[in-house]
Amino acid sequence: MTPQELVAAALEARTRAYAPYSHYFVGAALLAGDGSVILGCNVENAAYPSTICAERVALTSAVAQGKRDFVAIAVATANGGSPCGTCRQVMAELGLDMAVYISDGAGNYHTTSVRELLPDSFGPQRLAEGVAADVAAGVAAAGSPIV
Repeated sequence: MTPQELVAAALEARTRAYAPYSHYFVGAALLAGDGSVILGCNVENAAYPSTICAERVALTSAVAQGKRDFVAIAVATANGGSPCGTCRQVMAELGLDMAVYISDGAGNYHTTSVRELLPDSFGPQRLAEGVAADVAAGVAAAGSPIV
């Protein structure tokens, strides 16, 4: 699938967004390693923290379908807005080397990567290193036994 085709899929997903509060419609199209494309759109909620971004909808849907290998994600907004920090962290967890195509509403896009969007990201390896360092130092949260 070409970047243009993936961007077109994200633009289509954008039309399905539920954004009655911000009116900022976002679509995402995730290309899995098996060639399938999983769509996502933002879904807002009156309890704002319950809102979920298009990127995370696509990624969590893919995981629910048993997919774990991701090649690229296209994100489409009216003005070519970049993924938020939470989405960047989730993208880093699931595909640090994914290509990212960020598109405006007319389909004009630029290419980056998750690694470029979130340099020095926190991931499973950093978590394991931190836990190992705490165990070695005998550090534990109050009331938590050291494993």
